[in-house]
Amino acid sequence: MESAFDFADDLGPVKIIHVHEPRMALRGILVVDNVATGPAIGGLRMAPDVSTAECFRLARAMTLKNAAAGLPHGGGKSVLFGDPKMPVARKEELIRAFAQALRGEDMYIFGPDMGTDERCMAWVRDEIGRAIGLPRVLGGIPLDEIGATGWGIAQAVAAALPYCGFDLAGARVVVQGFGAVGRHAAHFLVAEGAQLVACADSGGGTHHPGGLDLAALMAHKAGGLGVREFPGGTPVSAEELLAIPCDIWIPAARPDVINESNQHRLATRLVPQGANIPITAAAEDALHRRGVLCLPDFIANAGGVICGALEHRGAAESQVFAVIAEKIRANTEHTLARARDRQIAPRTAAVEMAVERLRAAMALRRFGSFSTAPGRR
Repeated sequence: MESAFDFADDLGPVKIIHVHEPRMALRGILVVDNVATGPAIGGLRMAPDVSTAECFRLARAMTLKNAAAGLPHGGGKSVLFGDPKMPVARKEELIRAFAQALRGEDMYIFGPDMGTDERCMAWVRDEIGRAIGLPRVLGGIPLDEIGATGWGIAQAVAAALPYCGFDLAGARVVVQGFGAVGRHAAHFLVAEGAQLVACADSGGGTHHPGGLDLAALMAHKAGGLGVREFPGGTPVSAEELLAIPCDIWIPAARPDVINESNQHRLATRLVPQGANIPITAAAEDALHRRGVLCLPDFIANAGGVICGALEHRGAAESQVFAVIAEKIRANTEHTLARARDRQIAPRTAAVEMAVERLRAAMALRRFGSFSTAPGRR
């Protein structure tokens, strides 16, 4: 079994907890990476094939994301083994039990992620009182419903366009992962004149070079049907989706969908990373070398956690989009200007920026990344 020491560096992780209850077939993992800036916020991901390594990588991405966004929160992540499409009663049982097992870990605040939503966060809050991304009826700001992450991606794209050499009007967009993040990103970009020419969900994709009818596609998807069956496009496979010529290619699903074996197939100019860790480091380096601008995940997709942090502090929903736009545009512009001026990759520039902010916070804490609250050890 992997331990914290397999991943440890001077930033973290603070702790890794494995939860196992054989009678319930409950298996889950929590990684609290760094809490120098405050209690960690990070989503609860549910999938059959999650792992400790993936959970740590996601937690570190949250550390960098929260630091880059200037939020008073550290980074963490939790994962729960299971099919997110399981019967609702069974899913509720597992999530409630997992939350109870982590009741005492008050340096971690649950949020929604792939395979979980506002209702799942309501279950967590009911059990332990520590969750963001809640339904409105509980006083929350339902970040998936309003499209907070997708809105942030659109802001990152707008800030990056001066570095790309094309305008958003008429730009061809491909979205891999037509869920809460991908469909909202498509909506906001199309509203500004872009064309969605292809997209995919877990069952496959659809393509129309003249532009898909987004309203009809969203209605089709809302009816419980897969993207591949959409009558307004031609079915394509996941691999075919990679090679569709476009201006903006948005990965908004699982980790490492773009890797060393397939990055050469991408025919695009801009990759705003909607998912967490959707591109391997080697593939991102290769894309940078051939002139494809990759906006790092923890810069481009920070809209959701910014929304969650605002909710946690009692902000009004009407404030959310303006704050997300301000933070993500500024961070994108800062990252790309730094990358240009120093002739380095955008990810290198973004990591440097986030780590500088993180170390400044750590220097003010008694135990650096391991501090939780005044007087606690």
